[in-house]
Amino acid sequence: MGSHAMKVCIVSFSGRSAGNCSRIAEIIRQTWEMKGEAVVYDFSAFRITPCGQCSYACFQKREACPYFSDPEAAVCEEITGSDLTYFIVPNYCDYPCANFYIFNERGQCYFQHHEDLLNQYLAVRKKFIVVSNTNQDHFTAAFRYHIPENTTPDILFLSAKQFGKVSIHGDLTDSEDVKRILSDFIDKI
Repeated sequence: MGSHAMKVCIVSFSGRSAGNCSRIAEIIRQTWEMKGEAVVYDFSAFRITPCGQCSYACFQKREACPYFSDPEAAVCEEITGSDLTYFIVPNYCDYPCANFYIFNERGQCYFQHHEDLLNQYLAVRKKFIVVSNTNQDHFTAAFRYHIPENTTPDILFLSAKQFGKVSIHGDLTDSEDVKRILSDFIDKI
C-alpha cells in the first residue's frame, strides 16, 4: 500500500439505484474511506451520452465532442488519478450492461490524441465485480480494454443464484457469505 493514503475510485455501472451494484459500491466505499480517499461514480445518478449524432469532431480535438461536458471526462480523470479502481458491472442478457459500453466508446474521445493519459489510465490497478448468473467470457474480454496488454483482469463474479437470491431484488449483500467474499476481494491488493 505504500506510505501515502490510497485514492480509490468506484464505478457502479448499473442504471438502477439501490440495487446490488449500488450496495456493493457502498461497501467498497466504506472499506476504503477508513484507509484513504474513496469516490463513487454511480450511473444510476447520471447519464453519459453515447457516441453518435456528431461529425467525429473528437477525432480532431477531444474537447470538440458535443458531449464533452457530461460526466465521462470526470470519471476518466478520477480513474486516471486513482491508485485503484473498482468497476461494478451487472450482467444484462449475458453481456455487460449498456452503461459500461457507452463508457467504453466515449473513452475513445477522452483519450484521443492523449496517449500519455491512456497509458496512465491503463496503469491504474483495476478490480472488476460482476453481478451475473451467466456467462463470464464476455466480461473478461470487455475488461481487457481497461488493463495493460498481456494481463488478466482481476474479476469477482457474484451469482445471486449461488447464494439463494434473485438479482432483481437487490439483496445480494444481505448474505453473510457474499459480504465475506466481497471483503476478501476488496482487501486482496
